Amino acid sequence: MKVGIVGLPNAGKSSLFTALTGVQAEAANYPFTTIEPNLAIVPVADRRLDAVADTLGASKVVPDTIAFHDIAGLVAGAHRGEGLGNQFLAHIRETDAIVHVVRVHRDAGVVHPEGRVDPLADIETIETELIYADLEQAERRRERVERAAKSGERRAVAELRWLDELIAALSAGRPARAVPPPSEALDAITLLGPLTAKPVLFVANVEEGSDEVPPAIVEHAEAQGARVVAVPARLEAELAELPEPEAAALRAELGVGESGLEAVVRGAFGLLELVAFFTAAQDKPAQSWHLRRGLSVWHAAGLIHSDIQRGFVRAEVIPWDQLVAAGGYGAARERGVLRLEGRGYPVADGDVVTVRFTP
Repeated sequence: MKVGIVGLPNAGKSSLFTALTGVQAEAANYPFTTIEPNLAIVPVADRRLDAVADTLGASKVVPDTIAFHDIAGLVAGAHRGEGLGNQFLAHIRETDAIVHVVRVHRDAGVVHPEGRVDPLADIETIETELIYADLEQAERRRERVERAAKSGERRAVAELRWLDELIAALSAGRPARAVPPPSEALDAITLLGPLTAKPVLFVANVEEGSDEVPPAIVEHAEAQGARVVAVPARLEAELAELPEPEAAALRAELGVGESGLEAVVRGAFGLLELVAFFTAAQDKPAQSWHLRRGLSVWHAAGLIHSDIQRGFVRAEVIPWDQLVAAGGYGAARERGVLRLEGRGYPVADGDVVTVRFTP
């Protein structure tokens, strides 16, 4: 999963990137410090996986990962190429979801590109650029599809009708996610790849000691069907550079928990409606995986290995907390909480799965 971190210059994107990843991102008090996106593959810590590993005596813990791309700040006119905007928009297009960092703090030492701190205006600037970029792309796509639709091909006709609706919505300032494609052309949105169809997590970059998101941002996020969290990005970046014992002590002294950053990671995974499941056994790795909510244990087997999916027979499934409470698979079987499930079973968040298959 690739998540792009976007926002205006100096919104706190690079500080958030450092806080999330522990990788020092280049940052400076002027726009366009970041030209090529900083990239880090980050393990997704999960206390449930740790508990399962300890219970079963696993050889090691292998968490799933998420890729964060710190994309350079967009400015008004980016869709026309202002501030290398075309290049930056292309970087966003390669991601699965967007973390939109919004400056809320009023540190006078950090220059704002517009000379003022107005979170909703900043959000509007970014969203407007993404909408304009999508509008131009949709209009180009329409020209190609219109030629195919003249032949009467059903799918092309359906896509053309959708593109007309999409262009009207974008022209009115509405995002692409508000106009789902028709059943006859479900792949149309994938072929177009609109930026405003990507799920969004707003991160309010707040003052140190604050954990509240301004109500106006909450209201805007809810209207967009997006999620929102508050993070003091600079403080979290500084803590990320310290050894864990020192960071923990400083957090305790400042009264700062880890919930902000954990919420960013959970929120990023939640954007795509993913659930976590685990595989683990004694003297073998305990590993976490993420699967689209509603998909079956047969799909989960495919994530583990294509051969396991191909030879799927059945799966042993148990919620992680019941496995930990039982103290292992043997006791779980005796309690009757270890279930056998067929290929159609929808994986639940926190399931521990053992797939039985024929080679």
